[in-house]
Amino acid sequence: MYFPAIDFLLMWQSIPFVLQGLTYTLGIGVLSFLLGNVIGILLTILGLVRWRPIRWFVRFYLSFFRGVPALVLLFLLYFGLPYQLSAVTASIICFTITSSAFIGEIYRGSLAGVPQGQWDAGLAGGFSFLGVLRYIVLPQAFRISIPALSNVAMDLVKGTSLAATITVPEIFQKAKIIGGRTFDYFSLYILVALVYWLICIGIEKVQQLLEKHYANRLIQ
Repeated sequence: MYFPAIDFLLMWQSIPFVLQGLTYTLGIGVLSFLLGNVIGILLTILGLVRWRPIRWFVRFYLSFFRGVPALVLLFLLYFGLPYQLSAVTASIICFTITSSAFIGEIYRGSLAGVPQGQWDAGLAGGFSFLGVLRYIVLPQAFRISIPALSNVAMDLVKGTSLAATITVPEIFQKAKIIGGRTFDYFSLYILVALVYWLICIGIEKVQQLLEKHYANRLIQ
């Protein structure tokens, strides 16, 4: 039976080349997360509208794009449209749409976790509906949603590896190139796994800092 061996020297020598794709990995991940938050917040607000067609649209959007695999959507955008998007553009659109559906559901649940008394107190204090939402409810909902949002951010960073299937030169694609040259995919995939892990540790640290920040504000 064949047991693959880890070539630590090859892993060390490959680090500079693999990290050349870090710009694409982080760039696509961060931009998609930020845009996903904008759309997710908008969906959450639209979900509060009483007009049924809008609420039905929001429910359909959240259900459909949480249910469709990101790889399928990525291929639809890159291979299925009548006009050709660049690989990076298709990746950003894909991950923005998929993340916005999860983020929208996170914010919806977080808003439900804010006591109704907060709405009543804000309206009684003279705030408009949007004013209560912006200054009172959304900040509390954001604090509740921090752990779930960090999970989405981690999934986005890891999900950018799918962009390698449409030739985006991110870190997984870089690792595949060296693996093809050396016929040692095992060592290179371990290397890229460690890189993703370190990025996720960084996201976890940001989550802890945000949680600590909001906890200190509550104490004050």
